[in-house]
Amino acid sequence: MAKTAAARTQRQARTSVWLQEKTPRGRGRKGDQPNGLDRDRITRATIRLLDAEGLAKFSMRRLAGELNVTAMSVYWYVDTKDDLLELALDAACGEMALPETETETETATGAWQEQLRELADQYRALLIRHPWVSPLVGKFLNMGPNWLAFALAVQRAVANTGLPAHRQNGAISAVFQFVYGFGTIEAQVTARSREAGLTPDEYYEEAVDAVREGLGDHAIMESADRLMEARGGATVAEMWDRDFTTALDLLMAGIESLLRAESAR
Repeated sequence: MAKTAAARTQRQARTSVWLQEKTPRGRGRKGDQPNGLDRDRITRATIRLLDAEGLAKFSMRRLAGELNVTAMSVYWYVDTKDDLLELALDAACGEMALPETETETETATGAWQEQLRELADQYRALLIRHPWVSPLVGKFLNMGPNWLAFALAVQRAVANTGLPAHRQNGAISAVFQFVYGFGTIEAQVTARSREAGLTPDEYYEEAVDAVREGLGDHAIMESADRLMEARGGATVAEMWDRDFTTALDLLMAGIESLLRAESAR
């Protein structure tokens, strides 16, 4: 019984459209493909629907309607809805423009900072552009070619810092889990303002007014006012950018501090 449960868990852990041993459907002779579909066309339509309606409303039936085909026609190309979401996730990842990260730190002082910042900027933009990416990232193994290219670029950039290998995973987590959290929240706030029919600046002003009215004389308002005044007048987009840049500055400084500590040992 225990062996059966363990085997089932292992199969679930390895589940991925990219690890299927069989030949993907829809890649035979063109005449075999119903309705002139192919995986690329279906994946592009999936991304459009996810962007327009969100992950919660997405269904294979809704996708089939968008493509003007039957649901069974879609299943000719993918076995499950999860397979299709995994394909869409990798296709979206392919939108990121990855910097060259094979340059070693010794040959280009400061190259790793530029590489990590560019990767962080690209990842943040992806999460904001496609809010559905965030909840799917942790659901799949992310073994597609685009996610592997992104992961390799990240690993090389962190290796270029000169940190010892046992420190590198921690550095990756510090930078890119921060970006994931920041980009996810920014995307959600942006989506809420859009759903309310407001610009981000209008939504922000209404939210601030509501908080002031609700919290009244709470001590947190004095602290918040001080921080907002220090921020200076800016649009919501400028405030997001400023906060993101400051946080990245702190993370880069932390890596540099760790490098000095390692060198001193």
